[in-house]
Amino acid sequence: MYPFIRYASTIAHAALQVKKGNTLTFKETSEITFRCRLTDIDNFLEMNNGRVLTLYDMGRTDFAVRSGLGTQLLRQRWGLVVAGSTIQYRKRIRAFEKVTMKTKIVGFDERWIYIEQSMWVKGKPCSSALLRTGVTKGGKVIETARVLAALDQSDWQLPPSGYVAEWIVSDADRPWPPQS
Repeated sequence: MYPFIRYASTIAHAALQVKKGNTLTFKETSEITFRCRLTDIDNFLEMNNGRVLTLYDMGRTDFAVRSGLGTQLLRQRWGLVVAGSTIQYRKRIRAFEKVTMKTKIVGFDERWIYIEQSMWVKGKPCSSALLRTGVTKGGKVIETARVLAALDQSDWQLPPSGYVAEWIVSDADRPWPPQS
């Protein structure tokens, strides 16, 4: 089940951070901390890989609220979409461990915003995800320039490079499952 209460708590905490003046620009990294709960673990008593992806939603939510994107989403009646992702797991996260999650934008093009997220325990990286995300209006992805303009960051450019650019190219070559 989706952790709606945890999600709402993340929004409330991020809004409180904004009220305290602890905001972010799109150029900064969001960090949140939480504990691995019993509802997050699998039969091996470690965080379930599906839950990792769900919890990454919380990091993107904190980033959106604290960067002002959340306000624009409400004001403009925009939505968010994840159009692709890749993840690597390196270290297990056990029940009750304190986790630090980092979220940052690592590139964008005309249509997509590329976000890197990672989870850390005791200063060691446990997982890292790269996501292709977009802002939507009426179910269609809108131009990144429009999003940046709404946030008064029109002059910012961060073209995908390195592994992000390589992932974009390689993902475009990936065949879509055939119709049966």
